[in-house]
Amino acid sequence: MRLPSLFSITDVSAHCDLPCGVYDPAQARIEAESIKGIIAKVADNDDPDFRTRAVLIKEQRSQLVKEHLWVLWTDYFKPPHFEKYPDLHTLINEATKLAGASGTKGEFDAAKADELLAKIDEIDRIFKETKKA
Repeated sequence: MRLPSLFSITDVSAHCDLPCGVYDPAQARIEAESIKGIIAKVADNDDPDFRTRAVLIKEQRSQLVKEHLWVLWTDYFKPPHFEKYPDLHTLINEATKLAGASGTKGEFDAAKADELLAKIDEIDRIFKETKKA
């Protein structure tokens, strides 16, 4: 008996990562606010166990920021959005880099957390404008 005859392959399709269709930069903002809070708490705490736990959680939250922004970038924003807001690609790229290894994921820099929040605010402003259209 041939192996392919034992299995059947079913074609499937999906239009996005979120079958619910609910998109919102607020998800990224909540994670970024958490990062900013962690940075503030670590600055006032010398307990090595607390600091280790804070590093892990901050890195996880930074990754979540990136993932939430990527979903918006790849699934929500469409070509007409990028035509109307030509800096949107750059804005999302800069925001995800701020959440990456050279940003909040790799450092305890409150200024970078503030920069990240400002970028997310700008993405949110554009997002809300597209929702009105």
